[in-house]
Amino acid sequence: MSLNKNKSNSDFSTSKNIARGSFNETKLDDGFFVLTYQNESNDIQIVEREIDSSFIQFHFCIKGSSEFVFNNGNYRLKIEEENSLLLYNPQRDLPIHLEVYSKSWLVSVLVSIKKFHGLFSQEADYITFLSDDNKDKKYYKDGKISPSMAIALNQLINYNLNSSIKTLYFKGKALELLSLYFNRSEDADIEQCPFLVDETNVIKIRKAKDIIIARMAEPPTLQELSEEIGLSLKKLKEGFKQIYGDSVFSFLFDYKMEVARKLLEAGNHNVNEVGLKVGYSTSSHFISAFKKKYGTTPKKYLMALG
Repeated sequence: MSLNKNKSNSDFSTSKNIARGSFNETKLDDGFFVLTYQNESNDIQIVEREIDSSFIQFHFCIKGSSEFVFNNGNYRLKIEEENSLLLYNPQRDLPIHLEVYSKSWLVSVLVSIKKFHGLFSQEADYITFLSDDNKDKKYYKDGKISPSMAIALNQLINYNLNSSIKTLYFKGKALELLSLYFNRSEDADIEQCPFLVDETNVIKIRKAKDIIIARMAEPPTLQELSEEIGLSLKKLKEGFKQIYGDSVFSFLFDYKMEVARKLLEAGNHNVNEVGLKVGYSTSSHFISAFKKKYGTTPKKYLMALG
C-alpha cells in the first residue's frame, strides 16, 4: 500500500477556529507524490494523509508555520517558515496529521524508499540513511530552505502553466528539490542562483509580492514598487521572475482573476462589484480580462455553475 486519500478523523474535534482542508496532490510516478497546501484563511486548518512506513517524507514550509501531530496528539513537531523537515521511520507508519496555521504555505514531497534508491543508487554512501548500516534506522531531520530551493518551492506553489504539462513540470521541480536538499555545498548554491545569494533580496521580492496583493485594486507602478522595497528595477524584475516564474503584473493578473472567480462563486457580489474589488473601474474591462483568463464571461461562468 502506498499513499491513501484523505480520511476524516472524528477523534479531533472541530471548532469555529479550526477547519478541515485537503492537500492539492500530484502523483508524479509510482511511489512519488507532491502535495501542496495554502491556508489563506484566518483559521487553523487540519490536513491529513495516510502514509505507510515505506515512504520518506520531505516537508517544506515556505510561509507561516505548521505543526505535525503524532500518536493521537501526544507528540508535536513544529515547522517554521523557511525550514524543512525530513521524516522516515521504516519501523512504523507516519501518517500526516498537520495543523496548518493561518496564512501558511507548505510543499511536501513523498517518495517511497524503493523509488528513492532508484534515484540515488550511485550516491548511497553519500546519503547516510541509504547505506546498509542505516537502512532500518529512523530519521527526523530539520534544516533551512536554501535560496535555490525557495525558487523551486515557490514555482510549485504558484504553478500557472498549461494543465497538460503539470505532472511533468512537478516531477522536474521535485527532482530539483531533492537534488538541492542533498547538495550541502554553499558554493554550488551560489553558482546556481547568483541573484539570491543575498537572502535580503529574497525577503524584498516576497515583500513586493505581498504589496501588490494587498493593493491589487490600485497597485503601485514597477518603479514605485522597486523604490518601496529598496531594490533596483532590474533586480525586482529578474528576482520576481526567478522566484514566482512570472513577471510582476502577469502574476498579479492571475491572482486577481483567481480572487474574482472565488468572489463570483461565493455569490455575495454582482459582476460589477467583483470587478471593482479587483481593480477594474468598468465592468467591460473586467469582463474582457476574465474572458482572457478563463475563456468565458463571468456571467456564463456563473450560469455553468448552476
